[in-house]
Amino acid sequence: MSNPRVLELFRTHLPPQSIITDQAAVRPFETDGITAFRERPWVVVLPENVEQVRSVLQISHDHDVPVVTRGAGTGLSGGARPIRDGVLLTMSKMRKVIEVDLEACTATVEPGVTNLAISDAVREHGLYYAPDPSSQIACSIGGNVAENSGGVHCLKYGLTVHNVLGIRVQTIEGEELVLGGKTYDSPGYDLLALMMGSEGMLGVVTQVTVKLLPEPPDKRVLLGVYDDLPKAGDSVSAIIGDGVIPAGLEMMDALAIRAAEEYVHAGYPIDAAAILLCELDGSASQVEADADRVSDIMKAKGAINVRTATTEEECELFWKGRKAAFPAVGRLAPDYYCMDGSVPRHAIGRVLSEITRLSTVYQLPVANVFHAGDGNLHPLVLYDANKEGELQRAEAFGGKILEYCVAVGGTITGEHGVGVEKLDQMCLQFSEAELNQFHRLKAAFDPGALMNPGKAVPALARCSELGGMHVHEGKVPHPELERF
Repeated sequence: MSNPRVLELFRTHLPPQSIITDQAAVRPFETDGITAFRERPWVVVLPENVEQVRSVLQISHDHDVPVVTRGAGTGLSGGARPIRDGVLLTMSKMRKVIEVDLEACTATVEPGVTNLAISDAVREHGLYYAPDPSSQIACSIGGNVAENSGGVHCLKYGLTVHNVLGIRVQTIEGEELVLGGKTYDSPGYDLLALMMGSEGMLGVVTQVTVKLLPEPPDKRVLLGVYDDLPKAGDSVSAIIGDGVIPAGLEMMDALAIRAAEEYVHAGYPIDAAAILLCELDGSASQVEADADRVSDIMKAKGAINVRTATTEEECELFWKGRKAAFPAVGRLAPDYYCMDGSVPRHAIGRVLSEITRLSTVYQLPVANVFHAGDGNLHPLVLYDANKEGELQRAEAFGGKILEYCVAVGGTITGEHGVGVEKLDQMCLQFSEAELNQFHRLKAAFDPGALMNPGKAVPALARCSELGGMHVHEGKVPHPELERF
């Protein structure tokens, strides 16, 4: 596509350096963290303020040009993949911390501010922003809103939706919606929550107000070592079932442990089948009591060793390997396919066993590293895209994992979103009536279907071609699980 009139209008509202059309220059924008899904955009625009965003949207709307919004490009479902005939609206230049309100314990920022930068801006006041994706050093708060991102500490402190109080959104017509604010509730429908995880399909977030939390007075991290993966999975339910809500509860299997240890030297036992990292925070007395309970539970469920970190340096070392797990696994194979599904905690052991079985079926190794406390799995399927058929096998393997997650009562995503990666599995999880409602909702905000088209919600025709698979209609892909 080449629309000289649209480019001419863009140039009247944006500086020349904020408009990129050269084919070599747009290439870095052709994908997000899922490198298998690539497309070069017709034009990339990088607005520096709200007025420029609004102008881009109005011009695109008037000329029927689709728009894909991009943050830092760290997404893992292809949601920010551009469209060949569309505009890629990149928000990375809008990275101001607008206000820190110490009385209200809030921070108001532009969408390009990185997740970690929010905590950095308020650390001197003893405050921080709780959601902490592994990519927090790079991912933007606007992207976090679009995907409803999670992180290590979301078990206790919630996802993005639980920590954002207000946003400003620009519609495709160039109008501004002000949703929420500094209070914890507002009258009318909860449109603020609706925007969380909407994957850029309903509008463009240009301002975010988040709540800040005080740093806990005490913190402790326990590392449980297991010789059996299901035993570690069973410990997760036992800890939560005993009434302990850790700040974070993470699991890694043998392959992930070895990769992380070789990469960052966090002190992990490389001969373990699994480790469970449990962070406890709060008052000193409460942390002490909870640490004793968690240690006893881990041992009762089969942990062969439980180590405890008490100093800040020791805690950071324990988490260092977990935070670096994804790049560490990337050293094991030319490519890996990162899946994202959620299951009930009591099903973690069964799902991990099924992933091991599927690994044999598809003849591809898999490393498991995930947010065990909230059942959010991240199997990393290793493959080599240069070998014929391996990418297709990896994708098929990932699809079967997601089908199994649904079959045990879970869902096809916990924090990475649907994007283009999981459109087929959306047909499995939702009925025709539910998908119709999703389409109606999108049409209310974007009647011309110009905002991130082809993402997140599949066309009904696509689901029909797949055979109309719906658990709601009794067509469970794994009949042996119906008793659960």
